[in-house]
Amino acid sequence: MAIKVKDGIYWLGTVDWESRDFHGYPVSSGTSYNSYLIVDEKKVLIDTTECHLYNELMKNLSTIIDPKDLDYIVLNHTEKDHSEALPKIVEKTNATIITNANAKEYLSLYYNTEGWDFIIVEDGDEIEIGKRTLTFIKTPMLHWPDNMMVYTDNTLFSNDAFGQHIATNKIFDYQYGKKALNAAKEYFATILMPYRKLIPNAIEKIKDLEIDYICPSHGVIWKEYKEDIIKSYLDWSNDKVKEKAVIVYDTMYGSTKKIAHALANAFIDLGIEVKVYRISTSSISEILAEIVDAKYLLIGSPTMNMDIYPEVSKFLNYLKNLRVGNKISAVFGSYGWREGASDKIKNILKELNFKIVDDECLRVRFTPKDEELNKIIRFVKDIVEQ
Repeated sequence: MAIKVKDGIYWLGTVDWESRDFHGYPVSSGTSYNSYLIVDEKKVLIDTTECHLYNELMKNLSTIIDPKDLDYIVLNHTEKDHSEALPKIVEKTNATIITNANAKEYLSLYYNTEGWDFIIVEDGDEIEIGKRTLTFIKTPMLHWPDNMMVYTDNTLFSNDAFGQHIATNKIFDYQYGKKALNAAKEYFATILMPYRKLIPNAIEKIKDLEIDYICPSHGVIWKEYKEDIIKSYLDWSNDKVKEKAVIVYDTMYGSTKKIAHALANAFIDLGIEVKVYRISTSSISEILAEIVDAKYLLIGSPTMNMDIYPEVSKFLNYLKNLRVGNKISAVFGSYGWREGASDKIKNILKELNFKIVDDECLRVRFTPKDEELNKIIRFVKDIVEQ
């Protein structure tokens, strides 16, 4: 269904209730592909959806206007979750597409765009649609070169920025609750983290705008918590951390698990927030979200065939791809006849410019003894007091 955001602006959905994967990252409760309609002298659709949700989008659109009366489709980003239904909508409406040069090129590589009408905009360009004027704000690499935002009537259509993977009919943040900020953090960690250093530039472009609503392309619309999400984005993009330790590990016969729990208890005794995750039984999206603002990241792996345990190796690939930074880190684990995992993990963390702290007590042969676990307590005290 269509839901009124404010006079003349409508949310058109669509909700993908069953989605459990997005770009290879687990999505626990589905997602949404948000399109918006602006009704003025010109009728404007902001972004589209995936092809399997085309009928739902058109049904929602039809409750407000006759689709044939649509004048413009603003495409803020060409990735298929925002553009896959576009060819059918163009065929149905014959609307003109407003987008940027990069997006036009990408569309021609995705679809047959012969005969489509385009208006190409640059950063700061404006188009009058009646009482309202659309202002276009380019935000390259958040998270593709073609990304942009649109501002009109105190409403910012931010596309992927400020998004969350939430499937709900409660489309406003004040309906869904402050837990939307946690979902936004998970989205940031898995989608925008590699490009976070560009986020302050984007926020600089919007900081002087009067904004009542931030309408992203995924998840809820920000109103009550719009200042919170902007501040959070600045904190996360600047690698601001708090006194929190995230301990990520996997285990073969339980020895590395014992070390992980000893480390966790040592941090807890010092009053530091702790999150502990066994990789093979945890959501990688949740782990990465907790890492965003953690000061300490400790990674544990048993040695298997003189190498890193497979699940841990997969996790490290995520860290590399997302270019996580600004962590105090340590590597721990158990081994049998020969150790091999820890040095390889440390080499990867060095590539990420982590500050690595080390101690022999973190590498245990077979099963950790009480005296080895006691050394771990002292080790944690030392790194916290540094």
